Amino acid sequence: MVENDPPGPAGTEARREAPSGRGRPLSDATERAILQATTGLLAERGLSAMTIEEVAARAHVGKASIYRRWSSKGTLAFDAFVTDFLERQPLPDTGNLRGDLLGLLRAWVRAVRQPVTGRTLRGLVGEVQRDPELADAWRERFVTPMRARHDAVLRRAIERGQLAPEANTGLLLDLLYGPAYHRLLHGHLPLDDAFAEDVVAVIMAANEAGVL
Repeated sequence: MVENDPPGPAGTEARREAPSGRGRPLSDATERAILQATTGLLAERGLSAMTIEEVAARAHVGKASIYRRWSSKGTLAFDAFVTDFLERQPLPDTGNLRGDLLGLLRAWVRAVRQPVTGRTLRGLVGEVQRDPELADAWRERFVTPMRARHDAVLRRAIERGQLAPEANTGLLLDLLYGPAYHRLLHGHLPLDDAFAEDVVAVIMAANEAGVL
């Protein structure tokens, strides 16, 4: 059992509701210990190499305690990761669409260029393809909140008259982040400020041409 209350990692506040039928809920101290152990192992070994056994040993809990709350190492890693990542994605308000898009993409690039963050995000994208429960959490608690936040930035641009009211904002966000995920996953070209400038330049050109 966990005797003390170690400081909780950023992902603690992004907790899912415990699935029914898996026994009594974990104590806050036990949950924090598990998430803290997961965060440490993600930094040291990465998601692909991390095991539930290692998390249990480091958190001083049984594997059953982990599986009572998380169905897989992917859902566990997601909870340890998601809140901290979202908090590093501020919503810029520069007064113009180009500045706001650059602020969004640069913040994302800065976050994923951190070795642990980028590696964990790549690992989670891979796990989503084979873990249905993680895929549901990914859409509901990562993709949907991110796009809602970013859509608010685009709504401001519409109110300022810098984006047409009928603009396809979903496509615009895909054009902003699609190339970034492509480079993150393949690692074939750099993720840097020059890349962010080029992506935003293409979007602005499409907006000015009225094709968004």
